[in-house]
Amino acid sequence: MELRRLEHFVAVAEERNFTRASRRLNLVQSALSVSIKTLERELGTDLFRRTTHQVDLTDAGHVLLPEARKTIAAAEAAWDAVNSAIGGLRGTLRLGIMQSLGVIDLAGLLTRFHRERPGVQLLPRPTSGGSTELILDVERDELDLAFVSVPGHLHAPAGIELIALASDPILLAVPPGHPLESRPVVSIEELDGETFVESPSGWGTRLATDLAFARANAQRQVTVEVADLSTLAELVSAGLGLGFLPRSGRVDQSKIRLVPVQPSLALDISLAIPSHRNLSAVSRAFIGLVKQESNGG
Repeated sequence: MELRRLEHFVAVAEERNFTRASRRLNLVQSALSVSIKTLERELGTDLFRRTTHQVDLTDAGHVLLPEARKTIAAAEAAWDAVNSAIGGLRGTLRLGIMQSLGVIDLAGLLTRFHRERPGVQLLPRPTSGGSTELILDVERDELDLAFVSVPGHLHAPAGIELIALASDPILLAVPPGHPLESRPVVSIEELDGETFVESPSGWGTRLATDLAFARANAQRQVTVEVADLSTLAELVSAGLGLGFLPRSGRVDQSKIRLVPVQPSLALDISLAIPSHRNLSAVSRAFIGLVKQESNGG
């Protein structure tokens, strides 16, 4: 059994589609199909159920997937050890990123890491599912690490460790002329029954505000969910509803007013790392840099 065939199998299993997997592997689809068929022949069983629209894992495929990931990770660890010994770190870092990282200089981090580790390929990847999906992707080994936001008083899911990095206040966004715009602070209880434009479920701001409303035993009507902070601010400005935005969010604040809330809310930003598998040398190097930068190094 060749390592590259296991890599091909994992790509198809994660993408659930041969076309996307071949694009991800930079491999023609016919060669990928031959590789998978060869692996199935070597194992004496089908690994996928192929349909018109997607491919699904068979029972044998489900059993093989975690073992294939372990084998690939072990091979990468061996390469890491050799490369470290000869003084040149090489590999790939699959990094999940949030849309709002205003208090984290992501561009600066990636630029410095690339300058110090030119042999590492950086693959930053956002997701529409927010922090919840990013954490799941780290747990499933689809990402190596991810910047996420989980309210500080919530526990990390099993298999995930969160390294706290920064906290960004979440403020109430109101349109100009709204009765609340001149208030020094607004309590969550006062927002009971109000209409809101919100980030999607799973986003850090939504996790924090949903929890705050639940604790205050208050209700709000969410009319629109938008996966873009600038659009959210524009809809608030147009009077479609109130909203919540991180203070450092890169939005046009000329047409909205930002008001503190009580109890105070925050976008707590952490680096999610897997605790159920060994970290690659590349991941350890990036974690070290993030810790150094967060400590002012």
